[in-house]
Amino acid sequence: MSERFTLVGLSDSAEPRLDPAAIAAIGAARIFAGGERHREIVGGLLPAGHRWITIAPPIDGVLSQLAGADGPVVVFASGDPFFYGFGATLQKRFPGASMRSFPAFHSLQMLAQRCMMAYQSMRHASLTGRSWEELDRALIAGERLIGVLTDTRKTPPEVARRLLDFGYSGYRMVVGEALGGQSERVTHCTLDEASGMQFGKLNCLLLEATESPKRRFGIPEELFDGLAGRPNMITKMPFRLAALAALELGRARTFWDVGFCTGSVAIEARLRFPGLAVTAFEKRPECDALLEKNARRFGAPGIVKVMDDFLTQEHRALCGIDGVDAVFIGGHGDRLGEVFDVVATHLAPGGRVVMNTVRESSASAFAASATRYGMELADPLKLAVGDHNPVTVMKAVKRCPGNARPDPSD
Repeated sequence: MSERFTLVGLSDSAEPRLDPAAIAAIGAARIFAGGERHREIVGGLLPAGHRWITIAPPIDGVLSQLAGADGPVVVFASGDPFFYGFGATLQKRFPGASMRSFPAFHSLQMLAQRCMMAYQSMRHASLTGRSWEELDRALIAGERLIGVLTDTRKTPPEVARRLLDFGYSGYRMVVGEALGGQSERVTHCTLDEASGMQFGKLNCLLLEATESPKRRFGIPEELFDGLAGRPNMITKMPFRLAALAALELGRARTFWDVGFCTGSVAIEARLRFPGLAVTAFEKRPECDALLEKNARRFGAPGIVKVMDDFLTQEHRALCGIDGVDAVFIGGHGDRLGEVFDVVATHLAPGGRVVMNTVRESSASAFAASATRYGMELADPLKLAVGDHNPVTVMKAVKRCPGNARPDPSD
């Protein structure tokens, strides 16, 4: 039985070298799909009377055309169709469909080959139509070699400027343009040089560390910029680490820092858990610049900042699929009950909410709110460090379905 989809990987070469079986599949097919650039490369191989489906946004329309195809389809893709490619999209849309693939080197492999560089430890990050998240994770994790797929907005100069902006100056850059094509070019440069250069639209890049990354664990509070005249408005380092431990962020995907002030908790969480989606809330406008400055000082890109009253936000879009996994209440403006209502509503089953308290009344209010929602209270952790006021770390866990206690207010 013939395959429904045959995926053929291409480089930018005008004369692609294809597997004989791929050439045979092209000759036997009448329906083809790919980008306009792919069509230019393989146009001479396509049979007369063929139908071409252009792969371009909106992808749903493309998939509808492929679903209605009345015969086998040959799909052309750049490099390896299963490396940030259309192959995974087809598998998701057509589960169980018969496929075969003839991959080419993808662009990052080709660039590493051009540099004669061992790339088995390369961390990949795609910025093609995506956020900065994958690159940010790799930088925070201190990866020594990062391969980056770019697009027309997140270009090599923009990448270089982002690294420099967040203090990741210990990398050098290699940019590959039109790899495999007649206008191929490979450029080695510093980040400062790259930030002011221009490159062709078809490019990818490698970031290679030139020095060991500086990773912190527990940032002293005096290193943060704080509110003018209010030096104590920051979660002190020992109490910050105790709260992060109670939140169990190692098994969380999403984290909220409510009332971030200087951003110390959000920044520490981001640096310790690069894969964590961190959202920080604050209503005081003077804290906006504080978070920006401190995040750049400590190399913590990718924190989502929400400047407004926490109680008036549309929170659902900031949760994971099942809700937010962990929440730190750093400030509540004497409206703890209302803040807890929002947190409890959006907390995922098994999710943790933590608050550091100095006053006994705050600890009691936290416990009362948790009890009202049938949450499980952990034993309070009381800490005293130096001349600082003693702090009690309060923690509550949302029960999973089947383990919930009835709301005592019912």
